[in-house]
Amino acid sequence: MANLHALNRTLDQELLAILRGASLECLVCGEFLLYEDGAIRCHECGADFGAKEAAGATIQLGLQAG
Repeated sequence: MANLHALNRTLDQELLAILRGASLECLVCGEFLLYEDGAIRCHECGADFGAKEAAGATIQLGLQAG
């Protein structure tokens, strides 16, 4: 169970780094992210990480599995 907690903490840190603009890598596919018009998107897989202004808010991903 400790590994799951560590993975969750790491994912939270990565998402916050994306919202701060410190990370340029998509968490889904590893391609470069586009920071345009206040939105953060991946051109390759279509992941949408929300607006830069939402750094303290819950992140909604625009992807579904399957």
